[in-house]
Formats: sequence, C-alpha cells, structure tokens
Amino acid sequence: MKSMMILLLLLFMIPGCTGIPEGLQAVSGFDAERYLGKWYEIARLDHPFEQGLSNVTAEYSRESGDEIAVLNRGFEIRKGQWREIRGTARLIGDRNIGSLEVSFFGPFWGGYHIIALDRENYAYAMVTGPSRSYLWILSREKALDESILDDLVSKARAWGFETNRLVFVEHDMPVMNVTGARMPGFRLDCRG
Repeated sequence: MKSMMILLLLLFMIPGCTGIPEGLQAVSGFDAERYLGKWYEIARLDHPFEQGLSNVTAEYSRESGDEIAVLNRGFEIRKGQWREIRGTARLIGDRNIGSLEVSFFGPFWGGYHIIALDRENYAYAMVTGPSRSYLWILSREKALDESILDDLVSKARAWGFETNRLVFVEHDMPVMNVTGARMPGFRLDCRG
C-alpha cells in the first residue's frame, strides 16, 4: 500500500517537472527545424549529472514524427573519458513556442524552455528547466562573443537565476570516440 501511494504521488508530481518557472516565458516564433544540430554548452548552473564535465555538447536531430533525438556529450575530467546520454524531446503545446519536454529515462520528462534566442541566426540560446536551479547558455560555436554572453548573464540575473554559481565550460578537446559510458545519475528537482 505504501509503495502504491508513493507511485501515485510520483505520477502527480511528474507533470509539474515540465513547467516553466513562474514569471518566465519561452520564446515565441520558435522554429524547431532551425534549432536542430550541434550546440556547445558555454555556461550552466551545475547539477550532479554534469559535475566535472567539460567540452559539453548537445546535438538535436529529427526522429520519427514530431520527436527530436537528443545526444548530450561531455568529457569527465577526473576519469579522462567521454560520457554521453541519449534522449528524446518533443514540443509542449504551441509548435511556435520554445517549450519542450525531454526524457532520458523512460516515462520521466523534464522541462526544456528556451528563454532567450538569437532569432536571426539561431547562433545562441539560453535554456531553463522546471525551476530556476536549471540554466544553460548554449552556442553554435565553442565560444560566445563576450558582449552577448554578458548580456545573457545579465538577463538571467534579472530573471532571478543565481548567476554567481554559473560554471563556464571549457571546450579545449576534439570529440573522440565515446566509450559508451553513460553520464552520471540524474535527479530532476522540480522545486524552485
């Protein structure tokens, strides 16, 4: 009985993990096809599933139907090896809004909300998850123009993110063959 209650509680909590933090809006006029391809992680708020990783990239490609294949890679400095994890993403609601849900583990989905985007070239983006403890600044290149990065960090600070905790990601290695090792365990925290 106790395990049944826990399962029911989890089922009611999971949908809340795809929402966007209060007071924020995902970009409108979003084109998922233009967002596909490789992105370099420039900065992030750190979480256990990314701690100790450098050279982090995310690659998005069209899967069957409306689904998007996700491949996240990073170099685990301490172990000297590449890690990767594959998942699936799909748009939430309006196809012209930059809100997606992403799953790396079966039926568990987390929010992926693009809150800033280079609308002209899709050259950079800023993404949050279901709470302000998740933030990623992404670029199509290994480095982002300093003035653009400063502007994105300022926006994030104004929107209530703890930008003093940002980890700035190094991209100093070519991608080698991935050993098939998965990224460390993932725990989605939906709390603000």
